[in-house]
Amino acid sequence: MMTTINRRELASEAFGDPENPPLLLIMGAMASMLWWPQAFCRDLADAGLYVIRYDNRDTGRSTKYPPGKPPYTFDDMADDAIGVLDRHGVGRAHVAGMSMGGMIAQLVALKHPSRVASLTVISSSPVGMDTSHLPQTTDAYIKHSSEGGDVDWADRRQVVDFMVRDARAIASTAHPFDETRMRAFIEQDYVRSGGFLSATNHFSLEGGDGWKCRLYEMAAPLLVIHGTSDPIFPVEHGEALAKMVAGGRLLRIEGGGHELHPQDWPAMQAAIVAHIRSNRDFTGRP
Repeated sequence: MMTTINRRELASEAFGDPENPPLLLIMGAMASMLWWPQAFCRDLADAGLYVIRYDNRDTGRSTKYPPGKPPYTFDDMADDAIGVLDRHGVGRAHVAGMSMGGMIAQLVALKHPSRVASLTVISSSPVGMDTSHLPQTTDAYIKHSSEGGDVDWADRRQVVDFMVRDARAIASTAHPFDETRMRAFIEQDYVRSGGFLSATNHFSLEGGDGWKCRLYEMAAPLLVIHGTSDPIFPVEHGEALAKMVAGGRLLRIEGGGHELHPQDWPAMQAAIVAHIRSNRDFTGRP
């Protein structure tokens, strides 16, 4: 399905029965909706949810812009999420976001509280909060990330090789890394997206300033899921977010990285489904 918002188009896909409680999934920087694996989405649909995933701007089959200074902000991306819900006829939804998508999801809940029944934030960090006192991205990942500056993002081989290295760098320390599977997946995403050059715009995004120090206003029931071995946002970021929101709960994934590893799905999915079921009376359609 394509959602047109002020001439911008966002590709989305739904799983399950539209009469079930809706769950909107928001993925992170440079990542299309494919990074919410189809099997992951189908599992949640089989558990009784109506699952919607979509391509953020500059990813997948959604509208792309020339690399450089993107003509949109984090606030716009939060509004995009509402546009996707509108297109699917959903009034209130449970929302889950991962990494940058977790930050967007927090903004969605703050900007549009009447549209969010519950919030799940995975591998992310609190928005509008000074996190300089928390452990920062690991030196090893910073070194790896800096190598991205030497990548020709228009060169498919270089990009895929770097993205595979990136996936390894953020992987779980508790489970083996399947390089063959990951390379095939990234190749698939590259082809579907037509390359990742525009997706680099996500690292230049601004916005969200109007929500500084306002997490205490969060009305949506919050579940935080965070790996204890996350090298980008150490688990203390998830702990801080859960503490900032009244009633916030935290699920630690032991050895979990900055990823959705298939062997961690059962614990993640069970927590998400339980969180939604405990707040399902708050869903609805326009």
